[in-house]
Amino acid sequence: MISAQLVARFPNGMISLVILLHIEGITGSYGAAGVVLAAVSIGQAIAGPVTSRWMGRWGMRRVLTLTTLVSAASLLAIAFLVTPVTVYVVLGFVAGMSTPPIVSAVRTIYPKLVNSKQLTGLYSLDASLQEIIWILAPVLITFVATQAGTVVGLVLVVAILLSGCAWFILSPEVGRVRIPRSTRSLGKVLTRPPILLATVIGFLFVGSFAAVEASVVATFSHGGVEAGLVLAVFSVGSLAGGLAFGHLPMGPWAMVRRLAVVTFGLVLTTLWVNVWWIGATLFVAGIGIAPAFGVLSAMTTASVKFSDTAEAFGWVGTGQLIGAAVGSAVAGFLIDGPGGVSAAYTAAAGFSALALLVALVFVRHQPDLRVRGASPIPDTEPVQTIG
Repeated sequence: MISAQLVARFPNGMISLVILLHIEGITGSYGAAGVVLAAVSIGQAIAGPVTSRWMGRWGMRRVLTLTTLVSAASLLAIAFLVTPVTVYVVLGFVAGMSTPPIVSAVRTIYPKLVNSKQLTGLYSLDASLQEIIWILAPVLITFVATQAGTVVGLVLVVAILLSGCAWFILSPEVGRVRIPRSTRSLGKVLTRPPILLATVIGFLFVGSFAAVEASVVATFSHGGVEAGLVLAVFSVGSLAGGLAFGHLPMGPWAMVRRLAVVTFGLVLTTLWVNVWWIGATLFVAGIGIAPAFGVLSAMTTASVKFSDTAEAFGWVGTGQLIGAAVGSAVAGFLIDGPGGVSAAYTAAAGFSALALLVALVFVRHQPDLRVRGASPIPDTEPVQTIG
């Protein structure tokens, strides 16, 4: 299950870079490319809770199959059509709206595969191993896009998307685990403080990564694969941090500690625009990323009923995707402006610092998972009676 979902999600580490390079190559503007990326992320953000909730109504396989096919068609249209930027924005929005909800599906399945004490460790392992995507995918797609062209890069993304999602959809666990239809109205899960907090932190946290990605691409993409290698180092730091520290108990202060590490590293990137310095400081920042995502997943699962788990992850994902849209757009316009890439790196550090501040101020709303584990609240609970 872990292997299948990693392959299905592998295009996530490629789409932003290849679209950024593709649109910038056509228009000559990182600002225009950032707007298209923002449209992709906004589409994903709108669809996330909805398609995740659909899985409880129509089943995971039907929803995943439909969204995979539509997303693939939209990406191929971006690759082969030469149109005004507004059309690319529309196609990017459609591609985002149809992104298969793999994350919501697999993280809803996990509680049915292990017991509550093992679940926090599984989420940390998942967050760590997903960094393989961010280590290999940027290097691969940057090499393909710069050497063979961005059209070939987009076709490669579609091929991996179709094959990976097919593997995941056909996995036995996807057929065996059924998500109960939620009895609550759409968005009701956001009334739970931990879910709202996870959504806001995810928005700011991922916004910082999007700004970093755009900054690195603008700094190092021309004439080599340095951009992909630097982003891979960022992910190597996350993988190392997840494997080394992801197993640590998740108390209320766990998120604050992890975000402090990320913020420290990103602040250092603002001091010197040099490939070795940026690589080293992003490695430091990466050490806190996988452990932080592990906490986000665990606090989400532990705060809702099983029937609401997929939707909760959809909303948390929406926060992250809106953050990606905002981070990409802000960084793109800063890069085109007088501040250049230095201003974009500063914006990335600012997003992370705000995430740290939110986690610190609202630490009392973060659950203590050191004893109870991260299993979702049962949909049916014992009712006390007077005998």
